[in-house]
Amino acid sequence: MGEKGARKWKKVGVNMENHVHVPSFSSSKGSSSPSENDSFLKSYISQIAMQPFPQGQPLWEIHIINCPTSEAQGTLIFKLHHALGDGYSLVGALLSCLQRADDPSLLVTFPSVKKFSSANKDDRTIGLRKVVSRCFSPLVNTVRDFGWSLLKSTCVKDDLSPIRYGSESFRPFSVSTVTFSLDHIKEIKSRLRVTVNDVILGVIFLATRLYMQRVSTNSNLSTNSTALVLLNTRNLRDYKTVREMVRPNSESPWGNHFAFLHVPIPKVKPSDSQFSDPLKFVHKTHEVIKRKRSSFGVILTGKLLEIMQKCRNAEAVAKHISGTLRNSSMAISNLIGPTDKLSLANHPLKGMYYTVADTPESLRITIFSYAGNLRVAVGAEQGFIDSELYNHSLLDAFDMILRDACQKQ
Repeated sequence: MGEKGARKWKKVGVNMENHVHVPSFSSSKGSSSPSENDSFLKSYISQIAMQPFPQGQPLWEIHIINCPTSEAQGTLIFKLHHALGDGYSLVGALLSCLQRADDPSLLVTFPSVKKFSSANKDDRTIGLRKVVSRCFSPLVNTVRDFGWSLLKSTCVKDDLSPIRYGSESFRPFSVSTVTFSLDHIKEIKSRLRVTVNDVILGVIFLATRLYMQRVSTNSNLSTNSTALVLLNTRNLRDYKTVREMVRPNSESPWGNHFAFLHVPIPKVKPSDSQFSDPLKFVHKTHEVIKRKRSSFGVILTGKLLEIMQKCRNAEAVAKHISGTLRNSSMAISNLIGPTDKLSLANHPLKGMYYTVADTPESLRITIFSYAGNLRVAVGAEQGFIDSELYNHSLLDAFDMILRDACQKQ
């Protein structure tokens, strides 16, 4: 404990036997097949995700699984406590251990991110009304977004639905993944003149409404359902090494530096049960994100979390975030990954993804790009959400949006 009662890290000895685990999978008949290992791996991930870290030792584990699955010859799992850092910090540390598979001497590259600019930089060519609106709109949006965020974090709850159970306790969940081509996503982006994130969120929202309809024919597709989208508050375009992040006054400091925004899941009218306009989900998402981008609500939310941690403690921040997640229908987190194929100790990596455990929402979506593909990991509450049906809904939603986007001239 520090002088003011704040918790501080301390250096301790590390016993590798407590942190590195090598489980083995086997069936009743002896050695198991790749398809059987798929099931074993899924159960194993759910099992270790619900197990708390032992007290009195560093909060990390590595699980080495030398059993072939239908996707790879082996699996490496890094289990890390969120107290160590946010997704940016932890992924940056992981990438520091990897090298490019084609040439380890070359730097790992990431997708280029273009900055958004004003549609018209010369205010002299537009009317006075638009100038006034452009000045006051950010203020109005900031008050609305920040106020709504506070309400959603405290007293306003989403409707109960096929994706929101509303439990006060943490329940077991399963993890499954779906992979999309980044080239196809970029094609949709170009045709609809939106962003990659707009496309991804549009697909997820359409898939969610499709799932709600399929899991229950009497399901209300106009429920008040919101997605809590987690955002990194660092203004950076790529990852930094651990050494750079822990440096004093670093522009990309190590730790937890994130905020969130609430994005409503578009509603579907009873007369449109066939989802006649899938692109509506992308356009609606684009409109909401564009408006929120002109707001300082996310920045104020991030500052609020920082003030809570300084004036109170990390437990107060965790309680605030947990309440926000509990009042929402789903959580979405997105991290940009490398464009190159990587290797670990000369072992090529076929794919990577991440997920978050011990959070109260019934549905959590995490997104990670790697070597031309986008992998969506679905964390679904066991016994409540049918993860296989949700994955099929994701694939169908993507096909529907890609088909309609390609038909646009």
